[in-house]
Amino acid sequence: MQRAIVTPADMAGAALSELKSWLAITTTRDDPGLLTLLQAALDMCEAFTGLMPLVAECTEVLAPAPTWQVLRTRPVQAIRSLARRDPAGAWRDLPAAEYAVDLLADGGGRVRVPERTGNGALRVAFTAGLAAEWASLPATLRHGIVRLAADQYEQRGTITARTAPPACVVALWQPWRRMRLA
Repeated sequence: MQRAIVTPADMAGAALSELKSWLAITTTRDDPGLLTLLQAALDMCEAFTGLMPLVAECTEVLAPAPTWQVLRTRPVQAIRSLARRDPAGAWRDLPAAEYAVDLLADGGGRVRVPERTGNGALRVAFTAGLAAEWASLPATLRHGIVRLAADQYEQRGTITARTAPPACVVALWQPWRRMRLA
């Protein structure tokens, strides 16, 4: 399964302001680097918790199968469309009557396409994320993202930079962690 984020969450507004406030930065000179750190912290939050924090438009490519297939990204807000790769490698949208979608109580999403519609890979377009904007993200997730980005900013250029989130960030994110058996 391959996931691509088509339209990422906007980190340039309130998230960047909150990080700059935490770091006591008042100029715009470091904004590009800070945005990169925020995005990396957002990605780390998703990897740790198993939940995409902010709403983004995504696609996942699935192998062809006639059974229900669960998307790896959570929580899924809406599944918008499915496309199948034809023998020439082009993506062809499937009519809605040719597939079924289901949003699960645990935040997952799944799709099913009967065999009669072909056997090329499937591309699922969907919206996923806990919160639509930074301000509506739960405080513990938001604060953990800011703390991780700030920690990485303060550790820049040191040989002992951390490879895992600091314990204070782990403590903030732990209640949100979702584990899945593979």
